[in-house]
Amino acid sequence: MRSTTMAVLAGEDPWTKAEVDAVQAELTEDVERLEAELDHAAKDLQELMSESSDGAGADQADIGSTSLERDAELSLAANQRDLLYQTKKALARLESGEYGQCEMCGEAIGKERLMAFPRATQCMDCKRREERR
Repeated sequence: MRSTTMAVLAGEDPWTKAEVDAVQAELTEDVERLEAELDHAAKDLQELMSESSDGAGADQADIGSTSLERDAELSLAANQRDLLYQTKKALARLESGEYGQCEMCGEAIGKERLMAFPRATQCMDCKRREERR
């Protein structure tokens, strides 16, 4: 069950139901968009793979170009899968009532940070420490 009494930093206003609903709607839309993009990327990759397997008569430049294009598509798809995972995880945390709590220290992530980046799982202090490593 979703809670509207999510963690906030000192001095921040509590989450309103409308704000929670807006975050949930944004994350849900992102899941749908990312799933569609991944489906499209899979079709593009399938097309590239079938083109590269039919190498008869292709010169080295064509083969290299196709290889670069395939690598770019694979990288993009990997990034989209990661973003989809983060988005689904944020939705699950929202439903479980854990949304807004830092996964590292358990303190509030901060409403302002979550409004800007709804997939955030760490408070700013923990994120800074992680980035210094």
